[in-house]
Amino acid sequence: MEHLLEICVDSLESALAAREGGADRLELCANLLIGGTSPSPALVRQVLREVDIPVNVLLRPRFGDFCYTEPEKEATLWEVEQCLALGANGVVVGALTPDGSLDAPFLARCVHAAGRGHLTLHRAFDVCRDPFEALEQAAALGFDTILTSGQRAKAPQGVQLLGELIRRADGRLQILAGGGVGPEDLEDLARAGVRQFHLSAKRAVDGPMRFRRPEVPMGLPGADEYQREYTDAAMVRQVKQRLREL
Repeated sequence: MEHLLEICVDSLESALAAREGGADRLELCANLLIGGTSPSPALVRQVLREVDIPVNVLLRPRFGDFCYTEPEKEATLWEVEQCLALGANGVVVGALTPDGSLDAPFLARCVHAAGRGHLTLHRAFDVCRDPFEALEQAAALGFDTILTSGQRAKAPQGVQLLGELIRRADGRLQILAGGGVGPEDLEDLARAGVRQFHLSAKRAVDGPMRFRRPEVPMGLPGADEYQREYTDAAMVRQVKQRLREL
């Protein structure tokens, strides 16, 4: 199986840079700074119009845990339908029950809403109580892929579990390694059996504002609100070349 490189982006600028660098697929979200949330329909439409590689859309109603209210679930189901109607390749979803297991009834509704679209179970998997139980549930529900760091803060730390998940999945679905992956980690992950890699390959750049009032925060305390992060096409190209060499 050939290696697949998925780049996570939260702007059109990053989507274009990822395509330029040779990404095989995009995961489109908003607010990467807080782990990613659902992008606006306008951004989805914009990216789908401008890039010619598959785009899977992350759907996450808010920052924080993955135990959702009924209104949040209804909003997510509407987003699934809208993204597929706009032409997305698929969606990236996940949800947990209060006891830490997959919210299988809700995820089954997401699968139904997605129709023939590609389905990735996102990193809610990494904070579930039993990864092997969740793997079996995801396969039974019809997911194509699980995005995971191996239930660690970063995928290179979770390489042992990643290898075991790949073995147990046995081709029924794909294990997409993501979370803190850099060019220097590819060889170790590949040695464990990983063939699909997920990263943002981003770099920080100064924003255009010359007048600044940094003592008045508008969002996350401590975050530099006059700096922006975009995917670096050169880094994507470097990762793609490393994968060809493995």
